Amino acid sequence: MTAPLDEVWVYLSASPLAALTLTLVAYQAGFWLYRKAGFHPLVNPVLIAVALIAGLLLVSGTPYATYFDGAQFVHFLLGPATVALALPLYRQLEKVRRSALAILASLLAGSLTAAVSAVGVAMALDASRETLASLAPKSVTAPVAMGVSEALGGLPSLTAVLVILTGILGAAFGPLVLDLIGVRDWRARGFAIGVASHGIGTSRALQVNETAGAFSGLAMGLNAVATAVLLPLIWRLFF
Repeated sequence: MTAPLDEVWVYLSASPLAALTLTLVAYQAGFWLYRKAGFHPLVNPVLIAVALIAGLLLVSGTPYATYFDGAQFVHFLLGPATVALALPLYRQLEKVRRSALAILASLLAGSLTAAVSAVGVAMALDASRETLASLAPKSVTAPVAMGVSEALGGLPSLTAVLVILTGILGAAFGPLVLDLIGVRDWRARGFAIGVASHGIGTSRALQVNETAGAFSGLAMGLNAVATAVLLPLIWRLFF
């Protein structure tokens, strides 16, 4: 009885449809819990989905590469989803124009703080140079962060994990921190979340408020450009 079940699982685990279905079901389960919790930021559907998928892959002994081969369609959709962020941004274009100077100052401050704080803590803990390079671009969207990390001599795979963790933590705790320090302007809240926690934080901001989502998407894009251009230059000066 066990042998046929094992054979069925081997077949399903190698099927692209199985990986795609697993991804969609895991996220739907995470979102169901998120809704049941009253959309509490700590019950993040992405975190729940990641935990469910990772647990199943670990228990079943399925290599991540096998899973990713089937889940590539979802990965492909990240591109169109990112481009679609231009729509809420277009609707808030006048607010963006009026806030141009504040946006520039916030971008530089936020981008530098994200990199310097992470590297500073890691240096205090005597982390290796390779680890520091992997940490530095953690607040940028994954494809850009991995490219910057590789250019600095870091580990792109480690950077990818750190980027996901940063996004989840930012989406979960960012709104709470902003409430505690009294930031009420949706433009400022959205921009802060976008700079600190890229796409995952932006998706959370869009759920809460359209203005916050628009400014978060803008921050995510600008931070990616700023980090890709400035971080390698700063890194060569100090390391």
